[in-house]
Amino acid sequence: METPFESQRIYLTGGTGFLGSAVQTELRSRGVTHIEAPSSADVDFRDPMATNEAIRAAAPDTVIHLAARVGGIGANMAAPAELYLENLLLGTNVIEACRHAGVDKTVVVGTICSYPKHTPVPFEETSLWSGYPEETNAPYGIAKLAHLVHLQANRAQYGQRGAYVMPTNLYGPGDKFHPDVSHVIPALIRKCVIARETGAEEIEVWGTGGASREFLYVEDAARGIVAAAELYDGPEPVNLGSDAEILIKELVEIIAEVTGFEGRLVWDSTRPDGQPRRSVDASRAREYFGFEATTDFRDGLRATVDWYETHRDEAEARRN
Repeated sequence: METPFESQRIYLTGGTGFLGSAVQTELRSRGVTHIEAPSSADVDFRDPMATNEAIRAAAPDTVIHLAARVGGIGANMAAPAELYLENLLLGTNVIEACRHAGVDKTVVVGTICSYPKHTPVPFEETSLWSGYPEETNAPYGIAKLAHLVHLQANRAQYGQRGAYVMPTNLYGPGDKFHPDVSHVIPALIRKCVIARETGAEEIEVWGTGGASREFLYVEDAARGIVAAAELYDGPEPVNLGSDAEILIKELVEIIAEVTGFEGRLVWDSTRPDGQPRRSVDASRAREYFGFEATTDFRDGLRATVDWYETHRDEAEARRN
């Protein structure tokens, strides 16, 4: 008989990071007490032997793979080979270690960066293979997409149970604000707060503002991942989203308002916009395991700004 979810032994890779910390909190709120979440200093999941030994020793019922090397457009352009190889190794080693250790369910968190550059909006999971990803995201996105193929192949050949979920762009308290690795929301928050504090009359923003994105509050994402871990076992990838697409221009204006920056916004159109549009169809998540995002975007932004201003040194120091 399958172990009730709240009694399971759950093992998280990347469990001490931005998303991982939120997943730990969600698991505890669900009554799960057996949680193991080693840091990258504890286990190097790029090493297959270390990964096999760690997961076998932990003997978990469910593994949730969150560990990843991530960054914004700048980081993706500066180190594409490292982003590709490190992410590929992380997921490949964890999936295989789970198979060899007889883990009951392996949950892998992918990325919507895997979608083709010109995917019809909203992105449906069936569009994943219809073209090549946006160039600045491609090495990372393809590495993560390989994990979906790996899970599907292992299910077909070995009966390995699992789930593959793809959250849209995340934001929230605990995010990374170091300029080398921050994504669009923390990067803009930091820029606006510093400009407000220094009395700057303007800030420069990459791109044209014409691209769009969809954002998912980290606590909502954690609920979706935990719901998938408990309720979903299938070969099909599943989007996690908020059903709210927003132009980058509008996003910057809202962040300026929330942070109290009243100066000019100067757009550097020589910088890349990234993928032209990004918003997902989250209907599978509703159908398969009842997930819907509930956090109002402005409320989520205010909470993120408050956390950043309260934890400034910690937020700007984090690189992983």
